[in-house]
Amino acid sequence: MHTIVLGMCTLTQENALCHTLRMAYIIAGLGNPGAEYAQTRHNTGRIILEDIVTSEREEFSYNSKLDAEVSKIELSGEKVTFIAPNTFMNKSGKAIAPLIKSIKSAEKLVVIYDDFHLPFGKLRMSFDRSSGGHNGVESVISALKTQAFVRIRVGIGPTKTNGEVKVVHGAPAVEKIILGKFKKEELEEIHKLSKKIRTVLETFISEGREQATLVCNS
Repeated sequence: MHTIVLGMCTLTQENALCHTLRMAYIIAGLGNPGAEYAQTRHNTGRIILEDIVTSEREEFSYNSKLDAEVSKIELSGEKVTFIAPNTFMNKSGKAIAPLIKSIKSAEKLVVIYDDFHLPFGKLRMSFDRSSGGHNGVESVISALKTQAFVRIRVGIGPTKTNGEVKVVHGAPAVEKIILGKFKKEELEEIHKLSKKIRTVLETFISEGREQATLVCNS
């Protein structure tokens, strides 16, 4: 058996990468902390994250160094870190950045967040895209110094009778939508989407980004 020493880790042919060298999967759900924001549309990412963690009968614990709620659960045979920043939306990157050790490792980061440009209930997965004007995502891009990470957008936009999203103009109108609370039936739909997003995450881990995108966007 051949042994290679890299830094503090001993690598063998049977175990090419030791645990400390492996790039970990990080799933972030964006939102604002506090009861007043708990069921608002802008907290969609956070709601979905909580759904997935609680479905595993796990809980979040507060990490003071990150200023975030953190939980670790196993998906597709991998230990995955779930993080909900407590920094408020516009500073989300501050909590996430310490977990991302390199530009390459950012490729295993998935950021889940709301998008009022998408019809309510629509999902879209993408990689290496701009923030699209979302302040939370912009904060993550700025903190990581890369936009080459996965994002899952969850539509919260009001829809027309034909299913298309209504165009919203002006900051007050946008704020009314994103900071408004979900109706009961809307929140139930978000909980259903959490199950699909969990499947998407499992696919991402086990089969890769391309296949996961097909599952998410179908």
